[in-house]
Amino acid sequence: MSSRLHALVRGKTPIRPVDALRGGGGALLGLLVAGLLGRLAVGGGDWLHPLLVAPIGASAVLVFAVPASPLAQPRSVLGGNIVSALVGITVALLIPQPLIAAPLAVGLAIATMMLLGCLHPPGGAVALICVIGGPAVAKAGYLFALNPVALDSLLLTGAGIAWGRLTGHAYPHRAPVAPASPHHTKDPAPAARVGFSALDLDQALARYGELLDVSREDLDALFRQVELSAAQRLHNQIRCGDVMSRDVIKLRRDQSAESALAHLREHELRVAPVVDEAGRVIGMARRAELQANLGRAVEAALDPVVRKVTTDTPITALLPILSSGHAHEAMVVDAERRLIGVITQTDLIAALYRAHVVEAVVAA
Repeated sequence: MSSRLHALVRGKTPIRPVDALRGGGGALLGLLVAGLLGRLAVGGGDWLHPLLVAPIGASAVLVFAVPASPLAQPRSVLGGNIVSALVGITVALLIPQPLIAAPLAVGLAIATMMLLGCLHPPGGAVALICVIGGPAVAKAGYLFALNPVALDSLLLTGAGIAWGRLTGHAYPHRAPVAPASPHHTKDPAPAARVGFSALDLDQALARYGELLDVSREDLDALFRQVELSAAQRLHNQIRCGDVMSRDVIKLRRDQSAESALAHLREHELRVAPVVDEAGRVIGMARRAELQANLGRAVEAALDPVVRKVTTDTPITALLPILSSGHAHEAMVVDAERRLIGVITQTDLIAALYRAHVVEAVVAA
């Protein structure tokens, strides 16, 4: 298949088969549930009546295929469809000529949805069907906005919530939350202090001047992932084995807290890795914990949480570890988890600085 034909068939962003099945299966079940429950809620024998509102099918595309879209959130589905129905019915009552009423209803519905912050593309079709839907829609009047429009929209969003939980995809969509400072201060997390800022993003969106089908919070999270991927690509050739310290000051788990504390003070360290008899890393020991456990073995002051890497690990893998504020060092171990080196934040900064200098020289 040629590249042009492939792009025509699959598009620029190919969809995984599992995502296609999840979206199609969710829409099938969602519309079925909305139709059955809607019919049971209002009674009667016309079981297909709730599904005769064609725009609900378009709403299902958004809710189940692109559940992260701002246009697919419950506020948009419910508000957009109901507001559009009310606008369409009002225009149909005031203007009897469909040729004029139809485009006016759609235009007013779009403007109203945008002003109210509930833009939902199928709402345009809802407004249109209120004008050209025939005698049954005209006879129902404003009740048409309640049943089937509001009822179907409510049941569809409920089905979307249930399907999202069943498949492990949150709906309504929750935008990623920026990581907080590990020290519980007002400062942003270390990784969020460099690169673009919230003001940069707002200014870029203002200059772009187009309504995007993605939230600002999702854009922020996406761009930061792009930054991280770019950094990894640029620095992936440097390995942890290239920059680690090999003469590691370490503690034994069976030595006394007093001797371990003296050892740390001698080397002006606040923390050191703890190893077992085979030299495997089993944790970290800090001055404060050792001081609180005088008269006992180092094992009593052990913190089992250790960040481990291998000599072949790219140093870019350390960026999220050592920039979070929760860890200041990573232990380099072999296949048997034996300690062979350590990398501190200082080591990482020095390596990145050296790489930056080399790139600048090469570029010059």
